[in-house]
Amino acid sequence: MKFSNTVAKCVACGFLASRVAAQTFQRLGTCPQLGCIFPPDQADFLPGQWFDIRLEVHAPQNGSERVPYANPDGNFTFTIAKEGGAAAQPATQYFKLQEPKLETWNFTWYEDLFASEADTPSFVKVASKAYRKVALYEPGQYIATLTYQDGETTQANWTVRDIPTKRRAKNTVMFIGDGMTTNMITAARLIAHQQINGKYQSLMAMDQFPVLGHQMTHSIDSFITDSANSATALYTGHKSTVNALGVYADSSKSPADDPKVATIAELFHEIHGGGVGIVSTAFIADATPAALTAHTRNRGQYGEVVDSFLRGIQNYTWVNWTGPDVLFGGGAEQFYPNKGSFQGKDYYAEFANAGYNVILNNTALQTASNDSKTLGIFSVSNMAKWLDREVYTENLDIAETAPDGGNGSATDQPGLKEMTLKALEILHTRNPEKGFFLMSEAASVDKMMHVLDYDRALTELLELDDTIKATKAYLESIGELENTQIVVTADHGHGFDVMGSVDTQYLAAQETDREKRNAVGVYEQSGLSQYVVANTSAPVGSDQNLVYTEGVNFPANVDPRYTLFSGVAAFPDHRENYTVHKRGPRIPALNVTGFDEDDYYVNYIDAVTGFIVNGTLPVSADQGVHSLTDVPVFTQGPCQADFGGVFNSIDVFYKMAGCLGLSRTSPVAR
Repeated sequence: MKFSNTVAKCVACGFLASRVAAQTFQRLGTCPQLGCIFPPDQADFLPGQWFDIRLEVHAPQNGSERVPYANPDGNFTFTIAKEGGAAAQPATQYFKLQEPKLETWNFTWYEDLFASEADTPSFVKVASKAYRKVALYEPGQYIATLTYQDGETTQANWTVRDIPTKRRAKNTVMFIGDGMTTNMITAARLIAHQQINGKYQSLMAMDQFPVLGHQMTHSIDSFITDSANSATALYTGHKSTVNALGVYADSSKSPADDPKVATIAELFHEIHGGGVGIVSTAFIADATPAALTAHTRNRGQYGEVVDSFLRGIQNYTWVNWTGPDVLFGGGAEQFYPNKGSFQGKDYYAEFANAGYNVILNNTALQTASNDSKTLGIFSVSNMAKWLDREVYTENLDIAETAPDGGNGSATDQPGLKEMTLKALEILHTRNPEKGFFLMSEAASVDKMMHVLDYDRALTELLELDDTIKATKAYLESIGELENTQIVVTADHGHGFDVMGSVDTQYLAAQETDREKRNAVGVYEQSGLSQYVVANTSAPVGSDQNLVYTEGVNFPANVDPRYTLFSGVAAFPDHRENYTVHKRGPRIPALNVTGFDEDDYYVNYIDAVTGFIVNGTLPVSADQGVHSLTDVPVFTQGPCQADFGGVFNSIDVFYKMAGCLGLSRTSPVAR
C-alpha cells in the first residue's frame, strides 16, 4: 500500500507542531497532539531490536489546551502498517499480543515561565496502554496510527533500517570522552606535544585514526543534550529526553515503566553470547555507563542502575542478561550497605554471590585473575583525576573515600589505562571466540569542564588518548587489532576554546581587575606554548630535565608562567587567574550563607589572584553547561569506512550494530 497525501500531510503537520511547541516547558516531549505514540514520529529501528510501545491520550482540564470532555477516551485504537504491505492491522494482531490493560493517571505541567513563577500548573488526565517487547524485522517504512476521541488521529512514521546481518567485526571497543570536543583535543595536543615553527613533532593517538566523522548531539525534544539521553542515542539508535536512560519518557508516575529500547550491549550479549565490559572514571552508576543496561526516565536512580548491571531489568521480560564480564569505576556508596545502595543491600556481596571477583584497589587489579567476571570499585563517588593521581598526590588523602565504606582514603586507584587494559585481558580470556564489546569512558573531561577546571579536563583527555594508544598496542599483541572496530567519540560537548595565552606572573602582580586583564595575550602576543613534554627519566609533573621526548603524552610542567587563555561560552560568576588548581578540583561558585539558597556567587577562595568574570548563566547555576557543538568520531577497524562524514548521534549505534551483525530478520522465541 502507498500512504496517502493526507497521511503525509498529517505527519508533517505533527512534526511542525512539535517544532513550534518545543520550548522551555512542554506537556510531554515529542507529543504535540493530545494523542501520543512512543516511539514517536521519525523513530528508527535496527531489524529485530526489542522495544516497547506506549500510547497516551491526554485530556487537559485547564490552560491553553483545555478540552470540553472531562476524561480521556479509553477506547482508542492502534494500528500498524508497512508501506507496500498488507492493510493496517491492530497492533495486537500485528505483534501477536494480547490487548494490554488500560491505565489511567494524572499529571501537571507549567506552560511557561510565568506559570512556573506563579505556581499555576495545567492539569492533564491520561488514558494509556503499553505493548511490551515487540520488534520489527523487515526493513522499510511503517506507519503507526492512534485513533481516539471522536476520530482524532496521531500518526508516527517509523523506519526499520536496511542493515545486513553479516558480522564484520569480532570485537568493538568504544571510547567515550565525555564532553570532549575538537577544540579540547586541539588544546590537549598543544600542551602535550611539541611543535617547532608551527609543526608538531608528534601526534596524538586520535590524530592517527584513518577515518574521522562528526556526529550531531541533539536530544529528542531539546537541542541541548545531557549525558543520559545522548548515551541512549549512541547505545540504542533512539533519541530520548534529558535525564532518560534507554527509554522514551512518558508521563506516568513511575520512571521505571516508560517504554524501553534494547541497547547494543544487551543485543550483543543475547545474539552472539559475547562478553561485555563497562569501564568509567565516574561513579559507575553515572549516566554514560548506566545507559548500557538501565531503562529508566530518571538517571538519578543509582541503586536501581547498579542492580541492572547485575540482573538487567527486574520483573520484566527483556533480554537474557547475565551481567557484564567487567565492571570498573567509582561510586562505592552504591555498593556497600547503606542508604545509597539499592534496598540497603551489600552489592559487593550480591556480585560475589553471582560469581564475580570483587577488587577495591589498583594493587588487586594488577594481580586479579583474567578467568573470572570482575567487579572493580575503587573510590567513593567519581575517581581521582590524573592530575591528582600523578602530580598533586596529597589530594588523594581524603577521609571516607575508600571503597570499603570505612574512614580511610582511596589512595591506591588505577587510571583509565590500567582499568581498560585489564578489562581487555579479562574479556579476551573469557571470550576468545565469541568476541567482546567494551565501553571505556573518560568521564571527568566533562566533569572538570563543568567546574571550569580546564587543566584537569585536558589532562583527563590526554589520559584517554594514552589509553587509546595502549589499547591498540595490546590488541595488536594478541592478534585482535584487525578483528576489532575501535570507535572514539563523545556524547556531547562544551563551548570551550583557546584564544591566546596569559602571563600569570604579571596578572598576579596587578592591583585591579581591569589591569589584570592586560595579562592576556592574543594574536602575535599569544606566543608559543610554554608547556613542555616530560622526559621519561624525570618524574611526571616535575620541572627537571624538561627535554622533549617523543612518545610521552603528558606535560611535565603543569604550572608554567605562560598558560592558556581559555574558557567556555556559558559559566557562573567566578574569578579567573588561569593557573592550575593545586588543592584539587575547582569550585568556581558557592551558595553564600544568608542569601537565597538558589543563588550562587563567586567562590571567595578560588583563583584569589585573578579577576572577577560576571556569569552568563542564571544565578542558580554553580557550574557550566553543555553546548550544541558537533563532536568528533574517530574510527579504525573492519567497518571504518562507514564512519566518515557528518551524521546523527543515533547513526553511531547503527554503524556499530551493523558491524557486529546484530540485525535479526525473523522472529525469535519471546
